[in-house]
Amino acid sequence: MKNKWLLSIKNSLLSIQTYFKEPRTKMVWRRKSSEFMLKLLRTILLFGLCFVILFPTIQQISMALRAPEDVNNPAVVWIPQHFSVENIKIAMVVLDYWKALLNTFKMSFITMILQLLSTSLAGYAFSRLKFRGSNLLFIGVIITIVTPPQALSLAQFLYFRSLNLIGKEFSIYLMSALGMGIRSGIFIFIFRQFFRGLPKELEESAQLDGASVFRTFWNIMLPNARGAIVTVALFAFVWQWNDAYYVAIFDVSTAEFPLLTMQLINAAENVYNALFYTGGLDLIGQNVWENPLFLALISNVAALLMMLPLLIMYIFVQKQFVESIERTGIVG
Repeated sequence: MKNKWLLSIKNSLLSIQTYFKEPRTKMVWRRKSSEFMLKLLRTILLFGLCFVILFPTIQQISMALRAPEDVNNPAVVWIPQHFSVENIKIAMVVLDYWKALLNTFKMSFITMILQLLSTSLAGYAFSRLKFRGSNLLFIGVIITIVTPPQALSLAQFLYFRSLNLIGKEFSIYLMSALGMGIRSGIFIFIFRQFFRGLPKELEESAQLDGASVFRTFWNIMLPNARGAIVTVALFAFVWQWNDAYYVAIFDVSTAEFPLLTMQLINAAENVYNALFYTGGLDLIGQNVWENPLFLALISNVAALLMMLPLLIMYIFVQKQFVESIERTGIVG
C-alpha cells in the first residue's frame, strides 16, 4: 500500500514536470508571471502616491485631535497621547467659523453661477459666431491665462475704487459676470473647445425652426455641454473658495462679512482671543506667543476646517467630475 502511494506521488510529480516543460506552458506561465509583477508594481506605486498625497491631510487630522498639552511632547508623533477636540474649538473661534463658512459658500456659489453664464456665452461666441477680429479677441483671452494677476491688480483696484466698490462683495460678482473672474480665460477656452466638438446639425435644425442665436445657445447647445459645465462649475467654486488675492485687494472680508481665507491668514492674531474665550490659556499657559508650535498647530487645524467642506463635496461629485474631465479632454 505504501509503495502504491509513493508511486502515485512520483507519477504526479513527473506529470507536473512534463507539463511545465512544454513550450506552450512555459509561454503561458511567463505571461501570467509578468502580468502579476506588473499588477504588483502598479499597486505599490498607487499606494505610494496615495500616501504622499494624503500625508499632509492625515498629519493635520492627527494634530487636530491631540490635546494642547501634547504640543511640546516629542513622544507624540502620530497617535495623540490624550485625545481632545480643544484645538478644533479654538480654531473655530479663530476663524469665526460658521459665519465665515456661510459667507464663503455664498460668495463661491454666486461667483460660480456668474462664471458659468459669462464664460459659456463667450465660449459659444468664439466657437460658432465668426466675425472680423474674433481670432484676435480670442488671442487676447489666451493672453489673460498666462498673464499673472499681479500685473492687472493696480488697474482693477483703481477702476473699482472709482465705482466706489472697494470693500463690497459686489466687486467680485461684477468681475465674474463680465468674464473677468478668477481663471475666466481657462473657462472660456474649455467651453469654446467643447462647443466646437458638438455637431453643427444641432444648430442648423434649430435655425430652420426659427430659433434665434441666443435661444439656440440656451435651449440646444448649453444642455448638451454638461461635461464642460460640471468641470467649470467645480473649478470656479474651488478657486473662489480658496481665493485670498482678490479678496484682499478689494477688501471684501470685513468684521461684518468674514471670509475663511482672510480669517486663516489672520489666524495668528486671533489666537489669543480664541484661547481666552475657550479656556485654552489655562492649558497652554499665558506665554502662548512664545510657543510657535502651538500657533502652527492652530493654523493647521484652521486650514483643515477650511478645506473640510471641499473634501466632503468632492466625495459626492467625484464621479461626475472624472466623467466631465474625460469629455472636455483636459489633461495635465
